[in-house]
Amino acid sequence: MNKSTVFLLFLIFFTGKLAAQIPSNIQNLFPQGTVMYPNIPYASDSLVKHTLDIYVPAKHEKKSPLVIWIHGGGWRQGDKYGDMENMKTTINALLANGFAVASINYRYSTTAIFPAQIEDCNQAVDFLYKNAEKYFLDKDNIAVIGFSAGGYLASLMGTSNNNNNEAFYFNKKQPVFKIKGVIDFYGPSDFIARIGSMSLDEGEQKSTSTALLGAQPLLRPDLAKIASPTTYVDKNDPPFLIFHGDKDQTVPITLSKLLDSYLKLANVQSDFVIVPNAQHGGTLFNTEDIKNKIIVFLNTYLK
Repeated sequence: MNKSTVFLLFLIFFTGKLAAQIPSNIQNLFPQGTVMYPNIPYASDSLVKHTLDIYVPAKHEKKSPLVIWIHGGGWRQGDKYGDMENMKTTINALLANGFAVASINYRYSTTAIFPAQIEDCNQAVDFLYKNAEKYFLDKDNIAVIGFSAGGYLASLMGTSNNNNNEAFYFNKKQPVFKIKGVIDFYGPSDFIARIGSMSLDEGEQKSTSTALLGAQPLLRPDLAKIASPTTYVDKNDPPFLIFHGDKDQTVPITLSKLLDSYLKLANVQSDFVIVPNAQHGGTLFNTEDIKNKIIVFLNTYLK
């Protein structure tokens, strides 16, 4: 047995051991042969919430464009496997079409209030950008996809990436990576606009927005504005693809339309897709039509 064969066998064994750290139900969402790198720390600490997973296509002749997966959960629950099983058609298609996926954890609002969450997301992408060679990723073609609270974070990353807001970055310095596309599933886009659906006596326990900001948006509209993706929309923002169910009782669909309108007014490419009969999440977002829209969007702006 020659040295190259021994090394190949070792590599297969090693990557297999790594993949074993990922739950089997998540592994089964990806095409056979997908290379999996679990639980990679992206910050200089040991926090579980500062880890990410990378999934790389089995067969690739060049570096893979990268899609950053950001889970939902009201900023206070969920993890880097969140929303994946509801989107198994899309997950499989991403890898099958040559895109790598990195799913990230971020700190909950129960342990660190805003802007900790957007700071973590930016730090995770900065880590992936700086380590792209190691994982055979195309650092110049990065998109973000998020669901609910993750959709909000994806949108905020996309609109604020060129605004140099020091509070959004872990080292108070804007990183050099660029977001080339944003896919937002039913994320809240504007906390000021959302005030209209809140009661005067809404407390911290009743509102995920209040828990995120550390204060009621109605009492701290200054914070609500700073935290809203719509605040940062300008002509240099990346293209957006926005999905929202017309039966959503958690995040008003008007917030997605508002973001779409702001983007269009700034001459940013935006496609707003209303999903009939869909509520806040669920399998109605896991369809061939939605999958195809996502792949076309990524092929257009990342390849």
